[in-house]
Amino acid sequence: MGENNGDTRLGRCLGFLNTARQELARRIVGQEEMIDGLLMALIAGGHILLEGVPGLAKTLAIKSMADITGLAFKRIQFTPDLLPADLTGTLVWEQSSGTFSVRRGPVFANVILADEINRAPAKVQSALLEAMEERQVTIGEKSYSLPDPFFVLATQNPIEHEGTYALPEAELDRFLLKLLIRYPSHEEEIRVLHFSAPISRERQALKPLKVVLSAEVLEEFRAAADAVRIDERITKYIVSVVAATRPVSGDAAIKEGVYRYISFGASPRASIALHRCSRIAALFAGRSFVSPEDVKAVTLPVLRHRIVLSYEAEADGLDPDGVISRILAFVPVP
Repeated sequence: MGENNGDTRLGRCLGFLNTARQELARRIVGQEEMIDGLLMALIAGGHILLEGVPGLAKTLAIKSMADITGLAFKRIQFTPDLLPADLTGTLVWEQSSGTFSVRRGPVFANVILADEINRAPAKVQSALLEAMEERQVTIGEKSYSLPDPFFVLATQNPIEHEGTYALPEAELDRFLLKLLIRYPSHEEEIRVLHFSAPISRERQALKPLKVVLSAEVLEEFRAAADAVRIDERITKYIVSVVAATRPVSGDAAIKEGVYRYISFGASPRASIALHRCSRIAALFAGRSFVSPEDVKAVTLPVLRHRIVLSYEAEADGLDPDGVISRILAFVPVP
């Protein structure tokens, strides 16, 4: 009986997932990897960092994702002159009452688009750290809880470095996934042109999307993901993959081929993220159990922003994805 209920819940979730993809396809052409990554983070309750050159629909995808959830959405354009109070809010003196009142900032929303997050200085980044991890902000001497659910979906441009600041490692580790947005294929770009053909003002407005992933539906997804079985051997495999990114704890076989390229490895937060995302990947595939392929499918977006490469990696032309792929080749699959 319990198994039948589980199958029914899995079927409902897959139905919601397909509907969500169809709704997003009304605005976004292609970019299936980005869309599935956004949906995965939404279900897992994690934050996402999207990296790609301008014009690849990063902002539109995030806005559309907020539309199909029906959650409160705020867009914050990060600039070098941004102050922490512009993000979190501030205390305002009320002349009539002779007291300070709290004016809450745009971070008090369910879905936050942090556009060009790497343009903000360290003070703003530190204010965002508390919001992302503790789900609260401190204004004056008091802390205020943020709405539940709360997601930060941040974008950054990888090719422009003037007027930007490198994100601190502590903040990067708080992102569940880092998604690299690719150029569309030839056929997809032709569809984009047809998609954007109308130029009259009446036709330029975004098509309204149906609310598919309400808070209740997201809870059902999470319950279904929690019910996905993960064998102890898969759990040990996940820990082995993450541990293999740490030069201090690796074995000799991996050391020769990988460790000269890594300065610092991933924290246990990466193991938690890989464990969660593997179960959601299995759910997306319509299965009630996790396979090693599910783990491999999410390893790159989970780990690529959590390892710090050495100068030798740069000299040899290796990026984080290349190093992680080597690790996956070395670690035995159960």
